[in-house]
Amino acid sequence: MKYVVLIGDGMADWPLDVLRGLTPLEKAHTPYMDMLASKGSVGSVNTIPEGFPPGSDVANLSIMGYDPARFYSGRAPLEAASMGLSLNENDVAFRCNIVCLDKGGNGDPVTMKDYSAGHITTEEARILITAVNEGLAEKSVTFYPGVSYRHLMLWNNGEVDVDCTPPHDIAGKDIAPYLPAGKGEELLKTLMKDSVALLESQDVNKERIKAGKLPGNSIWLWGQGKKPDLSLFSDKYGVSGSLISAVDLTKGLGIYAGLDIINVPGATGYIDTNYKGKAEYALASLKERDFVYIHVEAPDEAGHSGNLEDKIRAIEDFDKFVVGGVFEGLKAFGDFRVLLMPDHATPLEIKTHSSDPVPFAIYDSRKVQNKECAYNEHIVKREDAIHFRNGYEIMGFLINHK
Repeated sequence: MKYVVLIGDGMADWPLDVLRGLTPLEKAHTPYMDMLASKGSVGSVNTIPEGFPPGSDVANLSIMGYDPARFYSGRAPLEAASMGLSLNENDVAFRCNIVCLDKGGNGDPVTMKDYSAGHITTEEARILITAVNEGLAEKSVTFYPGVSYRHLMLWNNGEVDVDCTPPHDIAGKDIAPYLPAGKGEELLKTLMKDSVALLESQDVNKERIKAGKLPGNSIWLWGQGKKPDLSLFSDKYGVSGSLISAVDLTKGLGIYAGLDIINVPGATGYIDTNYKGKAEYALASLKERDFVYIHVEAPDEAGHSGNLEDKIRAIEDFDKFVVGGVFEGLKAFGDFRVLLMPDHATPLEIKTHSSDPVPFAIYDSRKVQNKECAYNEHIVKREDAIHFRNGYEIMGFLINHK
């Protein structure tokens, strides 16, 4: 038996007036996802436990079968693992975004213009983070370059009990109420403030402005935590597996869970990602292993940007190239099960994550059903819907359910 998990990050949404009450999932042309729903079991999953922020870290931890109440220790440590950084027990990792802040009348940063600095390239961002490390790092603080706008700061003997806000949650908002608050806040706020003048002086940003692009004119620190202690996925479920994602967070989860991380050329985490390549590499991995977890970030990025056209396009490309490509290829492997779901919703109306239960479909090649059912948010209300109040239970259902 082969097991495949297909995650369309943030593709669930709310009804939109511009779509006459439809959601992007309903509007999009998704024949493969609809087929999985009509021929499989459907229902809802609560991937975000009460009291937890609705982040991809918490959600994907749940989907992989780990109770966030027991295992969640922060987002940044997961990304550190993906970047090959080894944390000791005293290290606190912080996610460090390169962001674009708008200036007020006195020249001081006031609002969060873009959490990704216009999806700055990895090459440009590496230059900026290197400059930040050379200019701001001290004995206990070091900055490490990642991918695009996503980077890390390690703070040895640092503070973890500080309230930090994800920059994608405050698009267009005054940053003042969302600056770090709690133990260690002064250092964090100083680093963020001092980064502005340093980054504005960089040739990379001067060239971006000349080209009509947003500059990466500040760092933003958030998502802090210490090294987690996860049991191995193979020990929990008795299957060996792989994970495919362009996002360090998801890769880090896979590393701590003992999954093989497959890097797909051209996988960007954006709408231009290599969808087809993800399907091809996933199928190739199943020749040696029994499980693969495929994560596609593009719908989430479109949700954060508030771009309806991009979100529909991302959903349709995910359906055609990933869901379709994987499903057709699985036919050569014999018996298989496929779990399709988002990790959380990213409604265009709010441009950030919500804690809504999300729809899932599980297709079992040995138990093909036949019902009228399209894959969208409404399947959670069906009479035959299965509901998982605890998101971490769905992986066991996928693998162990008879």
